[in-house]
Amino acid sequence: MSDSPSVYQAFLSNTYLFGGNAPYVEELYEKYLVNPASVPENWRDYFDALQHVPAVDGTNARDIPHLPVINAFAERAKQGGTKVVVASADAEMGRKRTAVQQLIAAYRNVGQRWADLDPLKRAERPDIPELEPSFYGFTDADFETVFDTSNTFFGKDKMSLRELLNALHETYCGTLGAEFMHTTNQAQKRWWQQKLESIRSKPQFDAEKKKHILQRLTAAEGLERYLHTKYVGQKRFSLEGGESFIPAMDELIQQAGIKGVQEIVIGMAHRGRLNVLVNVLGKMPADLFAEFEHKAPEDLPAGDVKYHQGFSSDVATPGGPVHLSLAFNPSHLEIVNPVVEGSARARMDRRGDIKASQMEVLPVLVHGDAAFGGQGVNQETLALAQTRGYTTGGTVHIVINNQIGFTTSDPRDMRSTVYCTDIVKMVEAPVLHVNGDDPEAVVLASQLALEFRMEFHQDVVVDITCFRRLGHNEQDTPSITQPLMYKRIAAHPGTRKLYADKLAAQGLGDTLGDELARAYRSALEEGKHPVAPVIANVQRKYAVDWSRFLGQKWTDACDTTIPLSEWKRLAERLTTLPDSITPHPLVKKVYDDRAAMGRGEIPVDWGMGEHMAFASLVASGYPVRLSGEDSGRGTFSHRHAVIHDQNRERWDAGTYVPLNHVADNQAPFVVIDSILSEEAVLAFEYGYASNDPNSLVIWEAQFGDFANGAQVVIDQFIASGEVKWGRLNGVTLMLPHGYEGQGPEHSSARVERFMQLAADTNMQLVQPTTASQIFHVLRRQMLRDLRKPLILFTPKSLLRRKEATSPLSEFTKGGFQTIIGEQDEGVLKKAAKVKRVIACSGKVYYDLVQKRAEKGADDVAIVRVEQLYPFPHRAFAAELKKYPAATDLVWCQDEPQNQGAWFFVQHYIHENMLDGQRLGYAGRAASASPAVGYAHLHQEQQKALVEAAFAKLKGFVLTK
Repeated sequence: MSDSPSVYQAFLSNTYLFGGNAPYVEELYEKYLVNPASVPENWRDYFDALQHVPAVDGTNARDIPHLPVINAFAERAKQGGTKVVVASADAEMGRKRTAVQQLIAAYRNVGQRWADLDPLKRAERPDIPELEPSFYGFTDADFETVFDTSNTFFGKDKMSLRELLNALHETYCGTLGAEFMHTTNQAQKRWWQQKLESIRSKPQFDAEKKKHILQRLTAAEGLERYLHTKYVGQKRFSLEGGESFIPAMDELIQQAGIKGVQEIVIGMAHRGRLNVLVNVLGKMPADLFAEFEHKAPEDLPAGDVKYHQGFSSDVATPGGPVHLSLAFNPSHLEIVNPVVEGSARARMDRRGDIKASQMEVLPVLVHGDAAFGGQGVNQETLALAQTRGYTTGGTVHIVINNQIGFTTSDPRDMRSTVYCTDIVKMVEAPVLHVNGDDPEAVVLASQLALEFRMEFHQDVVVDITCFRRLGHNEQDTPSITQPLMYKRIAAHPGTRKLYADKLAAQGLGDTLGDELARAYRSALEEGKHPVAPVIANVQRKYAVDWSRFLGQKWTDACDTTIPLSEWKRLAERLTTLPDSITPHPLVKKVYDDRAAMGRGEIPVDWGMGEHMAFASLVASGYPVRLSGEDSGRGTFSHRHAVIHDQNRERWDAGTYVPLNHVADNQAPFVVIDSILSEEAVLAFEYGYASNDPNSLVIWEAQFGDFANGAQVVIDQFIASGEVKWGRLNGVTLMLPHGYEGQGPEHSSARVERFMQLAADTNMQLVQPTTASQIFHVLRRQMLRDLRKPLILFTPKSLLRRKEATSPLSEFTKGGFQTIIGEQDEGVLKKAAKVKRVIACSGKVYYDLVQKRAEKGADDVAIVRVEQLYPFPHRAFAAELKKYPAATDLVWCQDEPQNQGAWFFVQHYIHENMLDGQRLGYAGRAASASPAVGYAHLHQEQQKALVEAAFAKLKGFVLTK
């Protein structure tokens, strides 16, 4: 037994026995115990040798991973087992073959950590033992050993260890480093292995292709240098240091056209945006220069800075014209991304590409390195990528990775991950890290990324590691905080110069680079278009004509009623469920009641009013898209737009949507229970509505104050998109709002925030209080040629309140009322004696009516303001004139005094008051919180504010 320790050490040194290979080894060993001849000879010899490794008292199985195997063999030896032999040469070769496989796997997994990615050569190569041959027991003597690699590495069938190592370094540790082994899809892994290993991650471009790449680099650098000298000190967020991004975009567009893509929707922030506008989309340089010189047209109420502007054009590709759209965006980092996704989805839906499988529309998102990993909206957007209601068939992400973010260059302060792109691993997206100083590798990465997206319909990332030559905005001095980094940048000759020298060395012309630079600058100075070929007057089949929506007024009327016969027909279709569906008893009761409402037997409630608005729209050809965190059922269980068969699960086709069966030839009704996201989902719907004015696009918050999580979208797009960029949008927000004692997080939709943003007739702020009102306002949103965001403060308790129902006649006659005047006939008959008018909005109206009845105060009239903005001055003034003897006006609201509509509506009311009238406030006192959290305190406050509406005016009083 003297040789046992050496055999034992050999056993422990065989790393291929551990980890994921253990079950395979143990299975072989079980076969061996039954019949040694049933396993390959090298394994048989190996197991034979193990009889020299008996179990040792005190040995821990954690120290010997295959201790059960050893013990089993030792027991077999005691009983007269197989003859003892030493490990054969074949066993050693088997170990080496396994080690080769492990070496290949290591390079595929972490080889990119050794890749040559940094143009500034600042980062030290990390210590990764798994990439060293010695880690697997190889010595110099093994380097000429030839291994069969036909089934393990794409390329030659047989390679020496030296050849294999060189191939692995070239493939995974060059200027292109790939991350793809984190995916669980074997087909995708093999796709990447074949694509990269077969060419060693090196493109084979001909001379013309290389010259074209140099020309694109020259354009990128040429524009920046021209602007730098002509408009000294002006902000432009230069691309200098990242010029390879322009050839990357050019290649992506050209190859996309070849593959049948017809539209590309692009979202990007500031860095390099002006360069993209001119050198990719073909914006005339003269137009850009005019913006630098403050000569741009001023036909917008507000306008925006030049590096927020969008643009669209049609460019020629070998596959035909491709329409490019660069989305308008604010400075809020990455927020444009879900807007782009929504815009792309709308374009797909217009093509009937409901599953995003036709691949005719391509979203492209351009990120900054710090923002990509730092902004949570990216996680939300990625979470949408493969969901049914939001998928766009995969997005190509490009990161302009200047390694510095805003001011910091220390990775410890930029992120908690190795790469800024690690966030995409949540959707198993592959990442191609590429050195920006190798423009050919960058172009290859663009090609591969597009191929992958078109093949697998999934997101993919190209991470261009580059640098930022100037400060963040050309006005700061980055060397103050990054002195060493900027010493290297100052010494860097520029990517264009490096590539021009490389091509000159290849015999493609010593003066080619200088000639291209002179030609580009001359084109700029002469006002010529430097980008070819942009195509004019392309007729696009799926283009949207917005012309009829321009210049419309919110006061323009439209008929939102439907004939009684159509009402009954739609109601019958809506409430007739197929025999194959077994609804929940509660849902069946809802639909039975709706059938009665359709026949006019009982008043129409909120859910039916809403449903009939949707039904009448889709029957007339207007698609409806409704999304939110609980939109199918409705947070308060009032909608039930999706009926779940009680005998089948939903993934087994166990759902039925009645609104998709109201007419034989109807538009689609789509209702989506979204992911738990506010910001990205609302931005997506805004983007969708920005490209489909003929669809009713609705985002519904689970509770109104959940819009807090999407405030950036509301501020920067919904409220101001038209005045900044001239972009019309008819997105509708449903924000449940109502003080019912549910605490500070479930009461207020923050009406005051929307009121503060209301100007330039930019939005419609509506708080409807009856079923007929929601019916008419939803229909109005589509039937009139006005496309403005509609913010609906929808109720909670009113969904089932009897007084909020409407008779059938209010749907077949009338329309949406911006002001609902006094409804009590007794009060109206004594209008001349009314002393006080209470104005209000929302649920509190019903509390006021109840209190008036209790008090017998028939000298008080109550007026509902259903549309808070644009404020209906004429209608409100007409109501006040009905009560000439009224001296007191009171605005009553549920919300605290510093919230709700009071501070804004008081000015509107004052404008319409009669001489001598006084205006007071009845409501909760000012509060830092939207609502109290204790039910008893809520009830006390509610009782007090309603009582105050009828009491003597006190506190602040505004007199006309």
